[in-house]
Amino acid sequence: MKGTEWIKKIRIRWIILAAGLVLVWCVQASPAAGEWYARNVYPSVSSLLSRFSSFFPFSVGDCLIYGSIIGLCLYPFYARWRKRRWAVIAGRMAEYLFWIYLWFYLAWGLNYFRKDFFTRTEIPYAAYSVDTFRSFLSAYTDSLNASFVPVEAIDKAVVAAETKKGYREIDGRFGLVRPAGYLRPKPMLIPSLMSGVGVLGYMGPFFTEYNLNPKLLPVQYPFTYAHEMAHVLGISSEAEANLYGFLVCARSEVPEIRFSAYFALLPYVLGNAYGLLPEEEFNAWKATISPEVKDLYNRKTAYWQSLYSPLIGEVQSTAYNWFLKGNNIPSGRKNYSEVVALLMALYNNEHRD
Repeated sequence: MKGTEWIKKIRIRWIILAAGLVLVWCVQASPAAGEWYARNVYPSVSSLLSRFSSFFPFSVGDCLIYGSIIGLCLYPFYARWRKRRWAVIAGRMAEYLFWIYLWFYLAWGLNYFRKDFFTRTEIPYAAYSVDTFRSFLSAYTDSLNASFVPVEAIDKAVVAAETKKGYREIDGRFGLVRPAGYLRPKPMLIPSLMSGVGVLGYMGPFFTEYNLNPKLLPVQYPFTYAHEMAHVLGISSEAEANLYGFLVCARSEVPEIRFSAYFALLPYVLGNAYGLLPEEEFNAWKATISPEVKDLYNRKTAYWQSLYSPLIGEVQSTAYNWFLKGNNIPSGRKNYSEVVALLMALYNNEHRD
């Protein structure tokens, strides 16, 4: 009789948890399974979660995260007061973290393991060539300068409408979930902390929310909105989110939204140009950027630098870099800048004979 007592102690929830974890790990091991999840499972899951979270004006996901952190810090003290053994305390905390882990991946995180951009879209990868990159730089800079308009304020309702319209035009082509009408951005729960680590926005995976920093400059708002919307629509790659954010905003007929697209790409283009061009050529190219754009870029940089906290910013950057590398993004935070390679591949594909 005693030999079967351990079976009676097994909880149904542990069986469900174990089965869920095995399922997640199997999907993570197969890009085809990840793509199937993204196209067939995630749309229903995201619709359910986003519909629920849309009833709340605040970020439900942020409440879960910060509440979990506080709870995990306080629980050991409460449990010891209730005379719980340390082994039991550790076990329950570990179980809770495993449930959070499972929720994250089933709710959104498995999008990290879908097929890569080039496989999914069947767009050939464009190998780097000096001439092609120079052509891209010239075209981009001309568009950047031509699109410049002073952006003192932004109509958020117009941004929302234009973004959803833009994504409905491209969703089928790139394997995106079609945006629901009730989706709307929410402010971060602790914007001062996020500003301190340089975060402009993020997608809340637990309830399919997207949170924007209320301290965003007007010129940054449209592109950041579109970037985070891409994550909500099933895109995990930061480079891809940048690409779709750019495509949606650049095609808008609203001048402020269109300029936001080109302006948002500037730091990534600068980084690529600095690393690929000889110093003299790089400086010559920089001189072709209009004074108005340069001034705005410098003011934007100074603004965010004044809010940045080097210590917590470095910790967050390192942690997020590890997180991305552990979730099928080998380049980590450098993935943001890879949007230039995606744009060049897309351009080459559209102009093939």
